[in-house]
Amino acid sequence: MDHSFRIRKGLYFLFLLSLSGVVCVSIHYSLPEEKKSGSLVANVLKDLKLGQGELSARRAQLVSKSNKQYFQLDTHSGNLFVKEKIDREALCGEMDSCLLLSEIVLQNPFTIYSIEMQIEDINDNSPAFSQTELDLSIPENVPTNSRFPLESAQDTDLGENSIQNYTLSSNEKFHLEIQSSRSGREHLELVLEKPLDREKEAQLGLTLTAVDGGVPQRTGTVQININVLDINDNFPEFTQSEYIVGLKENSPQGTLVLKVEARDLDLGSNAQITYSFHQVPEKIRHLFHLHQTTGEISVLGPVDYEKVSRYYMNIKATDGGGRSGHCKVQVEIEDENDNAPEISVITITSPLAEDSPLDTMVVVFGVTDQDSGDNGRTSCSLGIQSPFLLKKTLNNYYQLVIQSPLDREKVSEYNITITATDQGSPRLTSRRTVTFLISDINDNSPVFEKSKYEMQVWENNIPGLLMGLVHAVDMDVEQNAKLTYSLVPGNASGAPAASYVSINSETGNLYVLRSLDYEQIKEFQVRVRASDGGSPPLSSEVVVQVVILDENDNAPFFLYPLQNSTSPFNELVPKSVEAGYLVAKVVAVDGDSGQNSWLSYELIKATDPSLFIIGAQNGEVKTRRPLTERDTNKQRLIILVRDNGHPPQTSTATLNILPVDGFSDPYLNIASVSHETSEEDGSLTMYLVICLAAVSFVFLICIIVFVVIKVHKKESSFITALPQFPPALPEIPEIGIDSQSGSLSRTYQYDVCLTGGSLSSDFRFLRPLIPVFSMGDQNISENHRISSISQATPDQVEGRKQGEQLVNQQLLDQERALEYNITFAATGWASSRLTSARMISVEISDVNDNSPEFEKSVYEMQLQENNTPGVFIGLVQARDLDTEQKTETTYSHLSGKVSSQPVSSYVSISFESGNLHANRPLDSEQVKEFQEKVRAVG
Repeated sequence: MDHSFRIRKGLYFLFLLSLSGVVCVSIHYSLPEEKKSGSLVANVLKDLKLGQGELSARRAQLVSKSNKQYFQLDTHSGNLFVKEKIDREALCGEMDSCLLLSEIVLQNPFTIYSIEMQIEDINDNSPAFSQTELDLSIPENVPTNSRFPLESAQDTDLGENSIQNYTLSSNEKFHLEIQSSRSGREHLELVLEKPLDREKEAQLGLTLTAVDGGVPQRTGTVQININVLDINDNFPEFTQSEYIVGLKENSPQGTLVLKVEARDLDLGSNAQITYSFHQVPEKIRHLFHLHQTTGEISVLGPVDYEKVSRYYMNIKATDGGGRSGHCKVQVEIEDENDNAPEISVITITSPLAEDSPLDTMVVVFGVTDQDSGDNGRTSCSLGIQSPFLLKKTLNNYYQLVIQSPLDREKVSEYNITITATDQGSPRLTSRRTVTFLISDINDNSPVFEKSKYEMQVWENNIPGLLMGLVHAVDMDVEQNAKLTYSLVPGNASGAPAASYVSINSETGNLYVLRSLDYEQIKEFQVRVRASDGGSPPLSSEVVVQVVILDENDNAPFFLYPLQNSTSPFNELVPKSVEAGYLVAKVVAVDGDSGQNSWLSYELIKATDPSLFIIGAQNGEVKTRRPLTERDTNKQRLIILVRDNGHPPQTSTATLNILPVDGFSDPYLNIASVSHETSEEDGSLTMYLVICLAAVSFVFLICIIVFVVIKVHKKESSFITALPQFPPALPEIPEIGIDSQSGSLSRTYQYDVCLTGGSLSSDFRFLRPLIPVFSMGDQNISENHRISSISQATPDQVEGRKQGEQLVNQQLLDQERALEYNITFAATGWASSRLTSARMISVEISDVNDNSPEFEKSVYEMQLQENNTPGVFIGLVQARDLDTEQKTETTYSHLSGKVSSQPVSSYVSISFESGNLHANRPLDSEQVKEFQEKVRAVG
């Protein structure tokens, strides 16, 4: 490949770990240093035998084992590029082999590919001496073949690019020799070939050149100035030619490393020895200090084993006469446990489904420690007990997998602390916390607040009346916790449950669909199902027991004497009876129950009130005293029975008692008795018959009108539903017939009035008149006049055809009464006083005149700290007395703050149901309580 200098030198190593299922393959590349960023290194798809796009599909990641990421991987093409320019000398120093280790981590299955990148040296550095000039003082009496060490040049390049040869400028006195030590280091020595003569030549100048083997070839030079000295025939000698000493890394500045010592047999100034570094790199001078008088070597700069583990230095001892001796010092750096393990997270799965199977991989991370030996060996553990387990794979990689089932409703978020500890002394520890969320699945069915609901409703209720509320809670969140209420198909008292009640699918409000009658059905059960919005949906059911409460809506009914016969009910009593004689027992029943059916009897009218009494509880009619001859032959008793309801209902019955001389008496013939008695009180009987006939006629007319109106109510509008009285006759002038002539008066007058009742006070007649309906008498001839009366007197309205207007005289309230049934009666002013009646129904339509009212003025709710976000706190509910769409109530927050943050960040409210949920985990140490205001809008 162009400009890559890549050499394939690795073999593929493939092995399978049976427990973790991890495959590791090692590949090798070589790359020249100083490559530009973006340079192509290799295509790993071909070398790893992977398909196109497989790296991306398996979420490939390139992990560097060094502090920097020098390469980047294109997961789509598989090309490996240089990310940052690499300087081999700065990266590896003098090491022969410079390797950069990286790893490609793949998932599904989990696979690790190790990449060893050999950084090859190029000839980018010239040989260099530490000094441009070197001064040597050599006595003139030095014998030939004497050797003088010279400083070697330094070339940071390696191999053929490093120094290959040294050359010395041409001269007659010296030549250059190169010696190699046991460690492989080269030492230069200047060898005297001919004796020196200071008198002839006091100074000599030589040029030493270092040549490397690179292409192009690079050189470095140093100028050697030789000063020929007078005689000093003893050289300083060190006690050891080579010193080896150990030094702990991170030793503080001033720590004594070693004391070197040299001796000189000369005397005086020629025996005064000074010590100095000889031919050492500049970095040695920054790390160590050599005392020139004592020869003590001490620590000057930071010593780090992870950077350099061994240092070499040459020490020179020089006497006062210029003679010098040399020794070598090797400092071995001892490793200290000064680097804590480093945890690097490779991949993390969040959110994690709560139904994830066991052994699902959640987190992949690696652990590195720059120390060596036991100081670099690490182990990992989890901080707390959790449903997760650590598994070690290869190359200090770990997997965090699921070892026990997860439950989001118990813990919705995990903060797992991973602890890495090395084996050094003292042990160093690092911690890394990883956080991941648990996503919800629909694994919780709705739960009703009660195992069984019991609701009460009064009979004769208004259809659509709110009966009660059922409420269920689902521990899931979001769509999985959105509940829908419905009725379970079934029968209630022989009819479909849906025909009795309906339920609001969102709020769970139960409404009565029909008016209930306690005498027909006393209670019934319906089943309500709450279903969540999950997939598949989960549901639960609860039984709702509806109890009908009795109202006093049934008047007592007489079984004896039965009142449905046209002939009077007669009871025969011997005239010889004494006081306390049981004449008859009145029996009545009431269709209501409880105290509404407790009956009491009362004698409200009698021909002779002193003759008979009735038992208030048992209805027994007894004689109060003995019968006498003065008592009439027919006693008529009107008996009233009253129940104990509120308000009480009453009924009356008539009982005729006929005193006879004996049961064989011909008075048993009822017809004859009636004939005789009718002669005695004929006038009274006549009036009673007339009144009874009139009342019965009016009652019959009212019943017929009521039935007709009810039948045609849905087929006609309000105006057409108004009953129309017979049309009034044309107004005819009065002809002045004398009413005193014995004939019936020719002028008829009528009254119009509202019938009595609890609702009649809400309406009144009002003038000026607007003809909405008219009244007339069909029996009036064209000469008769029609009169309608409201506030006017009959003579004021006579001779005019008028109508009446019905207006409200009080404010109407639809919430108090939905409908008014008003009966109009028209009565003539003639002596016969004939009457006609009509009934109209007035339905009151609703307006939005009622604000929603909360069930409580202050709601107090409690919540444990460290709660799960989304947990149900409580319910606020407001009721609106208006009907239909006007009762749809919505809920919202009023502006407010808790600890300088909006209250909506702590609590959310359902727009439709009023359910309150916590938005975040709360801490009692930070917020002990807070208030929020909720608005209900109808």
